Amino acid sequence: MAPILLNCMGSDHKDYIKQLVQVKNPYLDTMEEDILYHLSLGTKTHNLPEMFGDIKFVCVGGSSNRMKAFAQFIHQELELPGNPEEVTDICEATDRYCMYKVGPVLSISHGMGVPSISIMLHELIKLLHHAQCRDVVLFRLGTSGGVGLAPGTVVVTDKAVDYSFLPQFEQVVLGKVITRSTELDEGVANELLQCSSELQNFPTVIGNTLCTHDFYEGQGRLDGALCSFSHEDKLEYLRKAYEAGVRNIEMESSVFAAMCRVCGLKGAVVCVALLNRFEGDQITASHDVLVEYQQRPQVLVSHFIKKRLGHVV
Repeated sequence: MAPILLNCMGSDHKDYIKQLVQVKNPYLDTMEEDILYHLSLGTKTHNLPEMFGDIKFVCVGGSSNRMKAFAQFIHQELELPGNPEEVTDICEATDRYCMYKVGPVLSISHGMGVPSISIMLHELIKLLHHAQCRDVVLFRLGTSGGVGLAPGTVVVTDKAVDYSFLPQFEQVVLGKVITRSTELDEGVANELLQCSSELQNFPTVIGNTLCTHDFYEGQGRLDGALCSFSHEDKLEYLRKAYEAGVRNIEMESSVFAAMCRVCGLKGAVVCVALLNRFEGDQITASHDVLVEYQQRPQVLVSHFIKKRLGHVV
């Protein structure tokens, strides 16, 4: 069955950004109440415009602990009043995701893989829509496997690509394949690259990100419980990926990019490479080194946010 191509951006990319956060679902307007079940929020139980109407930046990442740490970090970086250690999890009534609001910044966990982040994004985008937010920028902060890059290098995604290195995300809906573009905002990516040049010892590149559905076989690892290919097969695939502009591999960027694009949100994926996949599959760096690597996307996006808010000249 031929896929259906959806690229719901219209012809003027700049104009749609200035609008309210969009949802592409006419049925939402007919609902008396919208329950954001996995976030433990709702349109009747919470005043969403009052709680979230001033949000300008949303940062999402896989780990609950990491996103709490980011909330505390951005609290300090923005020099906000109060104790950063006392940030409150807005979603504490559920154990699916965590969410922290720090001034105009929202920090949310999304779990691992496309299904988990997809559920969170549906409810997050509805939340931003119900809260009447405008001009919001979304960031995915994460870790990844580098492709031809030194460990510690930060990759700002140009396009999220699939297993065949095409910039698309395929979603099966009622038995039909819906294909959506996964191109991310070029302006935000270039702004992040400029921010990286203002930070010391901060190797950063813009490149394509290969999004897979699995950590092991899907990423060509030889150390999983199953392996149906050779070391040479793996290296050949990685070489093809590198030639296609791929510089890292992770498991969430495609649906993130697709949903941001369709719903009128500027988005960026910022992931640090924990290893060079040409050189191995297992992550062998020390705990302290990995902690410092994982902080790099947070530091870069924090610098971006501070510049946008006028805290940095």
